[in-house]
Amino acid sequence: MHQRLATPSVPPVLERVAGQGRIAVEARDGITHLTELYQDGAAKIRLPSRAGKAGLEAVLINTAGGVTGGDRLAWTATLGPGASLTLTTPAAEKIYRAASGEAQISVALAAGPGAKLFWLPQETILFDRAALSRSLTLDLAADAEALIVEPIIFGREAMGENLGRASLHDRWRIFRAGRLFHAEDFRLGPDAAQMLARPALLAGSRAVASILFVAPHAGDRLDAVRAILGETGGASAWNGRILARILAKSGFDLRQKLLPVLNLLNGKAALPKLWSL
Repeated sequence: MHQRLATPSVPPVLERVAGQGRIAVEARDGITHLTELYQDGAAKIRLPSRAGKAGLEAVLINTAGGVTGGDRLAWTATLGPGASLTLTTPAAEKIYRAASGEAQISVALAAGPGAKLFWLPQETILFDRAALSRSLTLDLAADAEALIVEPIIFGREAMGENLGRASLHDRWRIFRAGRLFHAEDFRLGPDAAQMLARPALLAGSRAVASILFVAPHAGDRLDAVRAILGETGGASAWNGRILARILAKSGFDLRQKLLPVLNLLNGKAALPKLWSL
């Protein structure tokens, strides 16, 4: 009798999300017009009706509905002189448990002279065992303005989601007139729960938002920002920028503080309608 040899098990090859989206705009007669739109893979870009607005709004969509280890997404936006563009997402981006590797999301933005850029994605939700590396690079002309926000939720308590082990690396590099203007790195993990409980980090909060506002007279709005934040966060102003952080116990509580701050800082540009849905 011949003994049958066991066939070594081969792990399944999992399909990974990949996508690239690129948009470019320019201003003509005070109205911002689309000049380039490119989308590939899971990355899609939609342009809602502007309803009489001079600026454009673009919705960045990940058709996969979330990301996990090994997924790759890249977004690029370029604004010509005097253009105005708001970039947002249709819903929260979910970062699911990673079987191996990490998800990577890169954002590259550029705004020419007198341009106004609003980077307003909805929340990123980090699930237990998630792994995300994310970078944002912004190249601003000397007189360009930008409002940048990144809200993050560390497990939704109302949904019974608890974040134990996870890793996150958020990297910002902001250049102004060709020189490094603002840089920061936020690293979390692998023992996320222990780190988030530290008083110097989130002190047990489950949500945080980072806000960067760059404009020639940004500091004029510092007192108003601090009045909105109260004891839930802090803000500083120097050299043509405001940097603010908001801590909250839940995603709902985070929005209650975040929306008034964004409405204050975004000037005449209304918040994306998707934020109110």
